[in-house]
Amino acid sequence: MTNPRADYSPIIDRKPLNLPDGSRIGVMVVVNVEEWDINAPMPRTVLPTPQGVSVLPDIPNYSWFDYGLRVGFWRLKEVLDRHGVKATVSLNASICNSYPRIVDECVDSGWEIMGHGFTQRAINLEKNERDVIRRTIETIKNKTGKAPRGWMGPGLAETFDTPDILAEEGVEYVCDWVNDDQPYQMKVKSGSLFSIPYTVELNDIPIYLIQHHRSPELYERTKEQFDVLYQEAKQGARILTIATHPYITGVPHRIGYFDKIFQYLRSHDGVLFMTGSEILDWYKSASA
Repeated sequence: MTNPRADYSPIIDRKPLNLPDGSRIGVMVVVNVEEWDINAPMPRTVLPTPQGVSVLPDIPNYSWFDYGLRVGFWRLKEVLDRHGVKATVSLNASICNSYPRIVDECVDSGWEIMGHGFTQRAINLEKNERDVIRRTIETIKNKTGKAPRGWMGPGLAETFDTPDILAEEGVEYVCDWVNDDQPYQMKVKSGSLFSIPYTVELNDIPIYLIQHHRSPELYERTKEQFDVLYQEAKQGARILTIATHPYITGVPHRIGYFDKIFQYLRSHDGVLFMTGSEILDWYKSASA
């Protein structure tokens, strides 16, 4: 019944971790860039079909997602670039072929590309999990020149074998486990794999699509979460992750609050914006 991938470790019992330059909090901003198959049911929906039937093609929900790639992504990028924040992009690898301009812009800006499956489909539905993971890695490497060091499954989904396969295929960290405010090493059959803190609390899908909060919620919740972590970080570094999707946070009525997040974070000393790989490298060094 216990976690098969990590021993229980109360954060109050751990040796304090120190970030570089006396920083207290590492902030990772994840932009999830997905590709939805117009020939299949949508991964998620915002508008039900009349009479409650499922239809293909699902034009309103597909085009809602597609807005994010055409418009929303560029709003997010403008805000992050203006604040000098390098995002970690959770990327469906098929984007490299279908929307190469997006990948080119991320690479040119020094953003990190993290594997997120080949298309937006839970890994549990794939006929051959290893082949999908391998295809994702190879496609990103061929497009960007670098194999992704990190992985996040579509919908954070894993099978019981996923961490072992990821480690065997050379992936170094995973963001599927949202159970800590610090990184930790996972148990795998061979090689090594680390968990980097991700979030379902500062994540625009639960906040806006499931809980149906108003537009300011991501900003207000991030501010309150940051305040607590900032205080706790006196006893050791903490990681705060913000998770966004271009078709959700990248819309006009939310983008201003996304901008306010960084205005607030930058008003505090000791805040270090980091990519997933930067967090991994720091943690391995600090915990050695």
